[in-house]
Amino acid sequence: MKKYWLILASVAFIITAFQYSEPEAFRNVSNESFGTGEILKYRIHYGFISAAEAIMQVQDGYYDVNGRSCYKIDVFGNTTGFADVLYSVRDNFGAYVDTTSILPMQSYRYIQEGGYRKNEMVNFDHENDMATVLKLDKETRVVKDKELFPVPNNVVDIVGGYYFLRTLDYSDYDKGDVIPLEGFFDEEIYNIEVKIIGRELLRTKVGEINSIIVAPSLPENSFFENSKDPVKVWMSDDSNKVPLKIKAKLAIGAIEIDIKEMQNLRN
Repeated sequence: MKKYWLILASVAFIITAFQYSEPEAFRNVSNESFGTGEILKYRIHYGFISAAEAIMQVQDGYYDVNGRSCYKIDVFGNTTGFADVLYSVRDNFGAYVDTTSILPMQSYRYIQEGGYRKNEMVNFDHENDMATVLKLDKETRVVKDKELFPVPNNVVDIVGGYYFLRTLDYSDYDKGDVIPLEGFFDEEIYNIEVKIIGRELLRTKVGEINSIIVAPSLPENSFFENSKDPVKVWMSDDSNKVPLKIKAKLAIGAIEIDIKEMQNLRN
């Protein structure tokens, strides 16, 4: 399951590639692609073997964080079936995302993987380009320690990055275009280039959907296959721009994350 979240982290920073370069603390991003109440459900599998499921949910209503109106967005991931018996996972990644700039004001991770626990929050100060990482008690979630990190202008986290991706106009990008990106995750700044692979009519559990395919360059690691474009992402090529599929070639085998249900889409 840790490999699954590494894949999500890599893919999420695809989204940061499309950041605007204005120096203002809070940019103005037009969002016509998603809204409150939306729920996306995914199946995570190795070949024909289901291993886990994930839900991406924009909670109902709006939330005030540091005087900014925010969406509260959660991503839940958990193992299923025999995989749950072998190694139980109950993970929750989330963020309060500013509705005007689609920037994270606060993000959080509550990780339960086997006997491993990690609870963490990050407060983003976009006016001063700083992030404060709050390390929480594994059981009570009380703040135990904190550390400040300088971050790039308009930096995003994993969750906010996914949803910022959906606000963009992909008609401006052609096959072969390479886009640089920056994102903050696990106390590090990631600089990754993203390549536009092309477009494809994708067959999914919710029907055939026109999609755009992108692939991130990845830092050296032992998880992914040493080949061209080991991770690819399909997104709906429409006004909703829903992440539909992720395929990652691992050192041993491949993992796929496929859409299986969509609720309360904006369009």
